[in-house]
Amino acid sequence: MSREEVHPEPWYKDGLRFSCSQCGDCCTGGEGYIWVNQAEMEAIAKQVGLGDDLETFKANYTRKVGIRYSLKEFSNGDCYLFDGKARKCTVYDARPRQCRTWPFWDSNLKSEQAWAETCEVCPGSGRGKLYSLGQIEEQRKVFHV
Repeated sequence: MSREEVHPEPWYKDGLRFSCSQCGDCCTGGEGYIWVNQAEMEAIAKQVGLGDDLETFKANYTRKVGIRYSLKEFSNGDCYLFDGKARKCTVYDARPRQCRTWPFWDSNLKSEQAWAETCEVCPGSGRGKLYSLGQIEEQRKVFHV
């Protein structure tokens, strides 16, 4: 059996383009989950001025879903940490892995059609910097959505 038969190259083997347009569309919209782990919550708590007060951060900014935590959203689907007037993330430097790895999520990479749909809703997908297969895979493996 050849290597290609064991590990076929993904459809995006020649890379994909992405350049964040800072539109904020990925921070807004329908209800969902913005998963955060302990380290991310600690970093974001510091960024919002709560220092080491993780319990206050959790109470004000997260909701518990089973054993996990997700950032809260406003009733319109906007992330609590998104500034709707400025159209930007208020904790960009401490944003969670889920946000940092967009659009290179399994769900967006599962097929060319899925990527095309991503490009339709995200103005930065399919444009700008060319990411190599290695760079995409590195991002994809950080967080699975």
